[in-house]
Amino acid sequence: MNGTAGYAVFFFPQALEALGDAIRPYLTDQPQGPHIFCQEIDTGGAFVEMTLVGRNDQGQEVQVELMVPGSMIRMIVSATNETGFGFGPRVATPAA
Repeated sequence: MNGTAGYAVFFFPQALEALGDAIRPYLTDQPQGPHIFCQEIDTGGAFVEMTLVGRNDQGQEVQVELMVPGSMIRMIVSATNETGFGFGPRVATPAA
């Protein structure tokens, strides 16, 4: 995962409704829509396994593994910190 900060996982509206209160603590609500931001993701089976990093009640960092059926996921977006990605115009970078 060189240069990758994580993944934004977007769900179908019906999936969010079906998961209800159980999924709400993990959701991030942004203008793009509610999603889960995770460090790692495994899509190799019927369930999509997401590894999240959060904080417990004492403020300590904890790692959580969350698994949901793959049919609930609308889209997965890789969030990278690399520049120059996509089809838009690019700014030339001078050679070193």
